[in-house]
Amino acid sequence: MAEKFTKNFKAAHAVSTPLVTIRTFDAKSTIEHVKAIVKDGISIIVWDCIKGFEARKKEDASKLKKAIENAGSSQELTMQLQEALRVANHFVDDKGNGDTIVFLSNAHLFWTDAPTIQGIWNLRDSFKAWGNMLVLLTGNGAILPAELTNDFLVLDEPLPTAEDLKTIITDTFEYAKLKKPSDDIINDATKALIGLPAFTAEQSTAMCLDTVSKKLDIDGLWERKRQAINQTRGLSVLQTDANLDNIGGLEQFKEYLERLMNGEDPPNVILLWDEIEKHFAGMGTDTSGTTTKMGGNVLTWSNDIAMRGAIGVGVPGAGKTEIVKAIANKYDRLCISFNLADMESGLVGSSNEYLRNAQAVIDSISDKKVLSIATCNKIESLSPELKRRFANEGVFFFDAPNAKEKESIWKIYRKKYGIKDTDPTPNDTGWTGAEIRNCALKAFRFRISLEESAKYIVPVTRSDANTIDNLRRSCSGKFLSASYAGTYVYHEQEETAPETPHSGRKMR
Repeated sequence: MAEKFTKNFKAAHAVSTPLVTIRTFDAKSTIEHVKAIVKDGISIIVWDCIKGFEARKKEDASKLKKAIENAGSSQELTMQLQEALRVANHFVDDKGNGDTIVFLSNAHLFWTDAPTIQGIWNLRDSFKAWGNMLVLLTGNGAILPAELTNDFLVLDEPLPTAEDLKTIITDTFEYAKLKKPSDDIINDATKALIGLPAFTAEQSTAMCLDTVSKKLDIDGLWERKRQAINQTRGLSVLQTDANLDNIGGLEQFKEYLERLMNGEDPPNVILLWDEIEKHFAGMGTDTSGTTTKMGGNVLTWSNDIAMRGAIGVGVPGAGKTEIVKAIANKYDRLCISFNLADMESGLVGSSNEYLRNAQAVIDSISDKKVLSIATCNKIESLSPELKRRFANEGVFFFDAPNAKEKESIWKIYRKKYGIKDTDPTPNDTGWTGAEIRNCALKAFRFRISLEESAKYIVPVTRSDANTIDNLRRSCSGKFLSASYAGTYVYHEQEETAPETPHSGRKMR
């Protein structure tokens, strides 16, 4: 990715491309990268709203001063962007040579008003003639105003590569006057830092390096990475103690996920889309078009990175979400909640900017190897396009556990909460795994028997019986079972449902 950016920028500069936008996570790093790319003799001038224009090389200070004087302006006045754009039209010598790259920091915060758009557009032809380049530095995911779209080359500055991060790690040890770490430490640290901007990676490494013990806290690096991801709007790292050994039943889904993780080219990140039907509610029908555009963006992105995905549909509390967290823990993968609603904004265009930013973060930390698991309670509300993209690994139906599955679940929670085998199991007809857990937890907390605790449990299969029954009937024979091999088949008496659908029982 870094090589592609370098090649594209060099090509653009070689043919005197006057207007360029660079979307970046770290503007300072981008400026340094460009300085290293261009040949000697090219002036680097940077603008921000606090300092105004600033020459990044000592030999360019006089050139900047002369341009300001020729424009009849002052250094203080260049803090105003429109004045700075006017002054930029004087970055040329008497022979008509410019050879200047002008960076505008956080340009996306200023380009919504007409004078700024006009000032930027006015530089196109003169910069082209003089060999100058105006570079708008923006946040990742920013979109140019429609008036400028056709005049700009847009480039994305990639996050540091693994090799870049290894250099940052070894340089940090060297700066601390410590011996170079072992290859194992470097590799572990690189894995923890991948997906972070250079500055963040450097600061995280420095903060987690104990100069007394001469050790690098790898767990600390992971924690800082989780914090950085959590700062990305719409993304949240899910941290739990979920364990596959503590999840009873659901054997077919467990087996399927483990085969994915142990197979060829396994995913590096697991995305969880909880209640996915709510994420895309209104897609194609919302009057603002925001949800439709975001939904289309997600579909395109999932196709571009060949995202693998499965949908879990079924009874609430049947373990759809918990098993995803458990598989992530077992295989030491980040499990990240992806929430489109948190990315929506009242500002025009901002929602899609937040979405693209989140996608770029996922792409970087996963190397575009993503497994998306979506949970769903109303699969009929999903469009065919969504089901096709999000369920290329299959749709699994999660029913309330049968008698044998419940027996294994009771064993797990009896052990967890110290409940004796002599404490009778209550009538658990229609209970989900979550309800068994809640019963055992209440018995532990209240110091009462399981039968007493059961008085406080109303299973969802009873409280919402019609909805659950309709869901079971509508999914019967259509989707894979999460519990046994083959497709899910609804049995009217779920308590005596067989291990497989081939018992000869009457099926509804």
